[in-house]
Amino acid sequence: MPLSPMTYPDGHVGWRAHDHATVRAVLADGRFSIRPDLMHNPFGPGSPGDAPPSPPGAFTDHDPPDHTRYRSRLTGQFTVRRMRLLAERLEVITAGHLDVLAAQGSPADLVEHFAVPVPGLMICELLGVPYERRTEFQQDAMLLTAASGAEVDGGAAMFAAFERLQRFMLEMVAAKRAQPTDDVLSDLVNSGSDLTDDEMAAMGMALLGGGLDTTTNMLSLGALELLREPARVEAMLADPGAAVEELLRYISLTPATARTALEDVEIDGVVVRAGDTVFVELGSANRDPARYADPDVLDLARGTAGHLAFGHGIHQCIGQHLARIELKIAFPALFTRFPELRLAVAEDELPHRASLVIGGLERMPVAWD
Repeated sequence: MPLSPMTYPDGHVGWRAHDHATVRAVLADGRFSIRPDLMHNPFGPGSPGDAPPSPPGAFTDHDPPDHTRYRSRLTGQFTVRRMRLLAERLEVITAGHLDVLAAQGSPADLVEHFAVPVPGLMICELLGVPYERRTEFQQDAMLLTAASGAEVDGGAAMFAAFERLQRFMLEMVAAKRAQPTDDVLSDLVNSGSDLTDDEMAAMGMALLGGGLDTTTNMLSLGALELLREPARVEAMLADPGAAVEELLRYISLTPATARTALEDVEIDGVVVRAGDTVFVELGSANRDPARYADPDVLDLARGTAGHLAFGHGIHQCIGQHLARIELKIAFPALFTRFPELRLAVAEDELPHRASLVIGGLERMPVAWD
């Protein structure tokens, strides 16, 4: 059955999409909305209307035509030239942080000294924000994706983090208007568009949070998978591009998302009524045996065309090309510099993040000879 009934935490009986074809169909269908304020929350209590409407500019939570207007301003910013320049910088940044890791001495925390700072520097370079302020917005970005943030204090900490990030990005918008530089935020601010400062700040926040949190966690979890078998490291070094795609498929960092039907929609004979929410399982789709042979096996040489780690449709991750560049450079550099890298603790001692939205590790002690 392409869609299965699912009871949500608020009692709503909606649907779950879990096979590759159905997930793609839902994500590509404009009759489904991504707006949080319209959906039954599959991750915790929450009925339509409980969540406030997303602020203007937060393009990842908007439907067309607003989403189209915001995203069109950004698509042209991820140019081949800019990605090439960022790749050159990434090689330098990666080498520098491997020096820092080595200087810590064995053992050291791969998350703290590599997985966090490398993407942090890269998103700072992309947006043109001061790297010395990375720590504060890294913490706020991670707080916004925490599983228990809204339950511990009624969401006060999350709202405070959102407000701090908004103030920070408004400062950056003003700074880029006064003194433009060669970066995405400067181009956005000085493009002569009809965007307000609040909209541009929200767009910057979406890029900032996505570029920091996701790649950081993919670096740590990907390194963990590679360390489980020496042959995996050899396969990755032989073809980093193929290995990265398979790691993205296998790990599926964002395991699920959700959509709400704006009108009655029929999918393979199943009618989703207007107002019904569909829990869209990206992780399950990426392990659909109808799409991938032996899907629960990590095969770094397999062809993974069409995986859904970055989503699908109009909301497919806008920063996916930068993420791929980061991973294709960082993994080979790490294991070339430290060919005998290994975990310094038992795997069951690794602390995982308390998040239902994006997986990851809080710490990853590693050792080398």
